[in-house]
Amino acid sequence: MGLNEPLPVAESAGTVLVVEDDPSLRMLCRVNLELEDYHVLEAETLARAEEIVRGEPVDVVLLDLHVGEERGLALLPALRRERPDAKVCLLSGTSETDPPERNGFDAFIRKPFELEDLLETVARLLS
Repeated sequence: MGLNEPLPVAESAGTVLVVEDDPSLRMLCRVNLELEDYHVLEAETLARAEEIVRGEPVDVVLLDLHVGEERGLALLPALRRERPDAKVCLLSGTSETDPPERNGFDAFIRKPFELEDLLETVARLLS
């Protein structure tokens, strides 16, 4: 490779948007997903998440059920309008046996979760 030739760009395994108000959990998801070659976008609020889905291609959304004082599912109408093919994995620490709603999302992960579960779920949603 010559000095003026561009470096090859690694192909992303897909784009994942992490919508989570807990900064340490957002970082944990980002770092581990990036290690698996995913392009990761982060949003700490639903307003920021909506901006991202309007302007960026997104393949999978990891969506916290409670983002601050808001219900994460409030993002679903905008997400389905802007990115109808995006897969949604709901993240929740709720103690209920089943997630509160089943319409509009493709997977559910209960917090706290094992990283293997997160990575397997994202890979499955992208396959």
